[in-house]
Amino acid sequence: MARGGRGGQGLARVAVVVRAGAAPLWWPGLVAAGLGALPEGLTGRRIGALAGAALFLLGAAGVLLARRGRYAALARGAARAGKYDVLQDRAVTVRGWRRGHRWWLLLGWALALGSAFAVPVAGGLLLAGLGAGLWLKAAWIGRLERSAEALLWVRVDWLGRSGGSPAGKAVKSLRATGIAAGDAAPGGARRRTPALV
Repeated sequence: MARGGRGGQGLARVAVVVRAGAAPLWWPGLVAAGLGALPEGLTGRRIGALAGAALFLLGAAGVLLARRGRYAALARGAARAGKYDVLQDRAVTVRGWRRGHRWWLLLGWALALGSAFAVPVAGGLLLAGLGAGLWLKAAWIGRLERSAEALLWVRVDWLGRSGGSPAGKAVKSLRATGIAAGDAAPGGARRRTPALV
C-alpha cells in the first residue's frame, strides 16, 4: 500500500485528522486563559473562572460526543484499503489540517483574548476545552481501531482544501488497514518505534 497508480487513492488517518486541531486549540486556549485573568472584566475574575470551567467541560463534551454515531457507522462499513492506495504520513496530515484552519485558529485565539475584558478567563478555557475534546475523540477512535484490530483511513480528496472533517457529508466511506500500517498509532498519536534488541 505504499505506491500510487492504477486507481489508488491518497488516504489520511481519521484519528490523525481529528487530533490535528487539539494542540492548536489547547495551548493557545491556556495562554488566553492565563492572560485573560489579568483584566477584572465586567463579571470579575471569580465568576469568569467559574464560567470558564463550565465552558471547558461543555466544549470538551460537545466535541467528544458530536457525530459519534456517524463515526461508528463509517467504521463498521470500512472497506479494506487497496494495494495501490497511498497512506499519507501523519506529519503531512497534521500540517495540511493546521494550514487549512490557521485563520480560524487565529480568530478563535483573538476572540478568546478579547472576551476577557467582559468575562475573564472564560474564552481561553472554552478554547482549551475544544482542544481537550478533540484529544478525547481521537482516543475514542483509537479504541474503535483497537477493538476492530484495524486502522481507519479517509480519502484525502474528500477532506477538502482545509483538511476538513473525516466524518463530513463528502465522506462516503472509510478504508481499513492492518493495525501496524502507517506511522501513527491507534488514536492518531505518533507511533513509538520499538527499541532494537
